[in-house]
Amino acid sequence: MLVSIITPCFNPSLELIETIKSVQQQTYSNYEHIIIDDCSTSEVPDELLRAIESDPKIKFISRSWNAGPAVTRNRGISEAKGNFVAFLDADDLWHPSKLELQLNFMRENDVSISYTSYEVFDTKGKVVGVRTPPSRLGYNDILKSNQIGCLTAMYNVDMLGKVYMPNISKRQDMGLWLQILKTGTVAERCSDNPLARYRVGGNSVSSNKLGVLKYQWRIYREIERLSLPASIKYFGHYALRGLTRKV
Repeated sequence: MLVSIITPCFNPSLELIETIKSVQQQTYSNYEHIIIDDCSTSEVPDELLRAIESDPKIKFISRSWNAGPAVTRNRGISEAKGNFVAFLDADDLWHPSKLELQLNFMRENDVSISYTSYEVFDTKGKVVGVRTPPSRLGYNDILKSNQIGCLTAMYNVDMLGKVYMPNISKRQDMGLWLQILKTGTVAERCSDNPLARYRVGGNSVSSNKLGVLKYQWRIYREIERLSLPASIKYFGHYALRGLTRKV
C-alpha cells in the first residue's frame, strides 16, 4: 500500500528539513512525499533544496501563484498516487512508527479515516503538552470541536475516493473531515500514544486562535449550511473548548 504524504509550504525555513527527516525515518517505507511550494516570495535555502533533491521519494511542486493552504493541499491530493493520503505541515514532525502503526490499524480494522494523539512543542523544542482526542469521532463531534490534528490524519483513497478541502484560508482540514464524516463514517484513533509532534508559534498556519473564529463560523454557515440556531450552538461548543483547553 502506497501512502501519499502532503506537505504545503510557503517561504519555508530549515525547519522543513526536520520535517523531511521525520518522514525519512519512518519504519514504513512505501510512501511518496509531495511538497508543494505556494509561490514563495523568498528563495528556498540551498540546504533545504539539497535535502529535497537528494530524496527520490520527494516530489517537489512549485506553484506559479499564491493560492493559500487549501488549494495547495488540494494540489497535493490531486497529484497523489497512493492508496492512502496523509498530511504533515512544514513545521511539524512524526514519530518513526507513525505510518506503520496507523496503516496497520486501518487495514486490520477496515477503517477509512484515522488520527492519532500528538505532542505539542514550542519553538525551542520543549514539549508543553499532549493532545489526546477521543477514540472515535463522528460528524456532530467534529462540528463541536475539530479534535483531529491535521498532522495526524490519514484517509483511505481506495474506500473514500479522493476527498478535497474547501477553499477557505483556515479550518479547511475541519471541512475535509466533515465531508467524509457526514456520510455516516466514523473516524478512529489508531493509538493511545502520541505519534506526531505539533509546533506552536512560528509560521504555523493555525497559530492565530482569534483569526480562526470567523472561519469557524464560515464552516457552519457557508460550507455545512447549518441553520442559524445550529450554528450558534456548535460555535458555542467550539468557543468553550477553545477557552478551556490548556495546550
